[in-house]
Amino acid sequence: MTDQYAVIGNPIGHTKSPLIHGLFAQEIRQDMSYTAIEGPVEPQDAFAGTVHAFVAAGGKGMNVTAPFKLKAFAIADERSERATLAGAANALSFKDGRIVAENFDGVGLLRDIEVNLSLPMAGKRVLVLGAGGAARGALLPFIAARPAELVIANRDIAKVKALVEQVASSGPLATCGYGDLEGMGQFDLVVNATSASLTGELPPVPPSVFSPTSVAYELAYGKRLTPFLRLARNAGVASVADGVGMLVEQAAEAFAWWRGVRPQTHAVIDRLTVPLN
Repeated sequence: MTDQYAVIGNPIGHTKSPLIHGLFAQEIRQDMSYTAIEGPVEPQDAFAGTVHAFVAAGGKGMNVTAPFKLKAFAIADERSERATLAGAANALSFKDGRIVAENFDGVGLLRDIEVNLSLPMAGKRVLVLGAGGAARGALLPFIAARPAELVIANRDIAKVKALVEQVASSGPLATCGYGDLEGMGQFDLVVNATSASLTGELPPVPPSVFSPTSVAYELAYGKRLTPFLRLARNAGVASVADGVGMLVEQAAEAFAWWRGVRPQTHAVIDRLTVPLN
């Protein structure tokens, strides 16, 4: 019997997940199907009902995208450390009547940076812009990569300090407001984890954070040269990248979690990459 998987979000028409997981399944010859579900936003318990109906119909696992990552975390019976820190889940597994929540966003991001972009994070100065769900999901994997310094910048200083306090004993973390970045020197890696690029806006980051050898990474994907990446290019950085690699790598992590084997990702990334110009 074909195993059933899905991605749930709202809206969901733009999702690349069925294509990605379909290519993975074809590569590894897995007997599985993967569909997209547009989940209900209202009433409040409608999301949980949709997930439970999918499980009752034989569903084995589910990816979760906006706006349901918090709700997916809330309905889980068991949560990983990464999901707990993020307060959000982007993947669910259904085992023995229990819902298990994971968050692979940060793991996928780290793998894209270190493996696909050939930038080992150990000993590097890293700047993350934003303290929302994307930054929270990246925090533990980034700390585990042993950067020399990891700075989280955000408009709301209290919010970013509260986040860092949860993992203060785990690594060389620092916090600041955007206005403090001017005097903090250059970073090897600058990651835009804000939602600014989704609306064509630029986070208030000064060009002085970039050097000619910096890598600028934009979590948004498929939007070509965003204002953040354009700022980095104008500052003369060596490399710019968007989040398509992260999208595929986190999907591969979920696939391996469900199926016990990790697919290759390079061909899928190449297929989905939009030129940054």
